[in-house]
Amino acid sequence: MSSEVQDWIRETVTKNQVVLFMKGTAQFPQCGFSGRAIQILKGLGVENIATVNVLDDAEVRQAIKEYSNWPTIPQLYVKGEFIGGSDIMSEMYESGELQKLIHG
Repeated sequence: MSSEVQDWIRETVTKNQVVLFMKGTAQFPQCGFSGRAIQILKGLGVENIATVNVLDDAEVRQAIKEYSNWPTIPQLYVKGEFIGGSDIMSEMYESGELQKLIHG
């Protein structure tokens, strides 16, 4: 694994308030979990979501799993911190935690 990719990931998640590593794009998610993650963020009124389509780059797809030590995509980062995948996002959305985290 190249350290350039890890550095790029670190830079991406720290320079953007909300980053979603996903399969596909916000307009055209290519898996149900990524689609649900986007719907949750849009439901919270998050407008400037930085998305990274891991299907575009196999190295990034592997690197993000190692960066977060989390085996699946999508992965949500808020203010540089790894939050989790779509299941965790759903739970946090239901409880109101995700709203506080993003808007708080």
